[in-house]
Order: sequence, then C-alpha cells, then structure tokens
Amino acid sequence: MKTLYLVRHAEASAQRVNRSDLSRQLSQHGEDEAARMGTRLRQRLKPDIVISSHAVRAKTTAQILAKMIDYAEGGIQFDERIYEGEPKDLMSVIQDVNAVMACVMLVGHNPALTQFVKSLAHCAIPNMCPCSMAVLQVSIDSWDDVGRASAELLDFDYPDKDVE
Repeated sequence: MKTLYLVRHAEASAQRVNRSDLSRQLSQHGEDEAARMGTRLRQRLKPDIVISSHAVRAKTTAQILAKMIDYAEGGIQFDERIYEGEPKDLMSVIQDVNAVMACVMLVGHNPALTQFVKSLAHCAIPNMCPCSMAVLQVSIDSWDDVGRASAELLDFDYPDKDVE
C-alpha cells in the first residue's frame, strides 16, 4: 500500500513584467496558506520523500510544508518535469520513486495536478485551489505500478476548508 500527497503550490504573487514565470514568489497570503496546511499535515503520515517543481513558488511551498512537518529541507528533490508538465509527466516522476518509499508528497501546478488526481482516483474533485492537497492511497508494491491500479481518494483538503 502506498500513499501519495499531491499538493498545489500556495498563492503566488502577481506576474511582474520582465520576470520569468519560474521566478514568481509566494504572496504573503500564500505563505500563510502553506503554514496552515503544514500545521494540518503534522497530524498525518510523514512523507518518505518530497518532490517539488523547481519553480520558486512551488519550492517555497515545499520548504514551508517540510519545515512544519519536520522533514529535512535538504531532502526535498526538485524535478523540472513537474513545471508545465502534463499528467503523464507527473506519472513519470512518481514511477521513478524508489519502491521502498511508502509515502510520497509531490508539490506542483495546475491544471496537471487536478487532472492527475482525477485520472488516478477516477473521481470528480474541484479544480485544485492554491495550496490544496489530495491524499491518495494506491494498492501497489512499487511506484512503477502507479496508474495501473486505481487509487482511492482519502482526503481533499485546502487552506480555508475549516472556515467554510
């Protein structure tokens, strides 16, 4: 049995003229969102590995979450396939994870994350808002097999869920 946390990066600052999309930082609201979600994550299973897009807003989200759950920031892996990737690219990233890892967290971008969750769990979820998280459980022994077995959506969480 494997557990997969799919997290969309927190709210980013507005795109500035003459700055690349890759360098967009989190807004203050985004930093607060990531801290709130990190607090909630503390009560859950700690990931064996955190993999993030190399975009600044995703990196920062992953770093905040890692700090909140006592995961070594230096242990975060950054994968360029996640940025601007499609669901098949996210699948490839996950399939490359060592089979000994039972719990994986991937921090990335929409629309690929929402599409990826829907394809793995065969469920209807809303568009993943900033810093939302889908928790999936897959009955597999090796990450190579993800996508061949249907995943179960265990939870869908987002920063303002407890406020509504």
